[in-house]
Amino acid sequence: MARTSGRTASLLSLSAVLALVTGCGSDSSSAGSSDEHDGNPVVVVTTTWEGALAKAAGAENVKVIVPQSVQHAPDYDPKPSDLTAVAGADFVLYAPFEPYAGKIKEAAGSKAELVEVNLDNDADKVNAEVAELGALFGTEGAAAKWTAAFDNEYAKLSKDLKADWPGGKSPLVVSQVFTVWAAKLAGANLVGTYGPEAVTPAQLAKLGKERPTLVLDNAHMSTGTVLPGSGAKQIEIVNYPGRDLDLLPVYRNAATALEEAMSAS
Repeated sequence: MARTSGRTASLLSLSAVLALVTGCGSDSSSAGSSDEHDGNPVVVVTTTWEGALAKAAGAENVKVIVPQSVQHAPDYDPKPSDLTAVAGADFVLYAPFEPYAGKIKEAAGSKAELVEVNLDNDADKVNAEVAELGALFGTEGAAAKWTAAFDNEYAKLSKDLKADWPGGKSPLVVSQVFTVWAAKLAGANLVGTYGPEAVTPAQLAKLGKERPTLVLDNAHMSTGTVLPGSGAKQIEIVNYPGRDLDLLPVYRNAATALEEAMSAS
């Protein structure tokens, strides 16, 4: 509760700062429409993950609020500059587990459309999200072009990984719930999941009985070694793109980590 109260106070103070920066903050000039930006809407996103999806959908003017250095986005405390960015946005993209996004918009007095994004690197879900955002931004052509390139890259990575299966057999994998997409990329046999909470002794015993060869851990929410002493190779999977807001390297890096782990099995 102490953290929540602190964040509320922070938002109130930020709102006051914005009032000095933008005047009343509720005037129609504080947030434009897509038409005012010649079909190139101003999109403010909470993290690089939403930013990469917006860029893939065709958005060119994307502002990221949470610095890449912040490992756990919900812990971020917004700054006055964040509110200024939101005040001039057409769209604000956020994820359900980022509870401050709506408060940021409210405190900024923005008329931007608040858009909830499904952050999951599962290929089908990414394609669906990009298509929806493209329709929302009016950039369907760019979204379709990106999706075609993504599908080709994904298919190649998946094919190469399957060719590297140890002994030609699909590896047995245990995955953190938010990295299951990487197991799917490799065509692995998913025998169990864990998280996002720490693994309990009962879960540990159950997962160990499956005798997995690989454990896919979430680099952003790691709970340490999941199956110590089991012989399973644990690798970290990174979900968030870099500052360039390019989603494809996330898949390439995961494929490289998986390939190295399988070759060492």
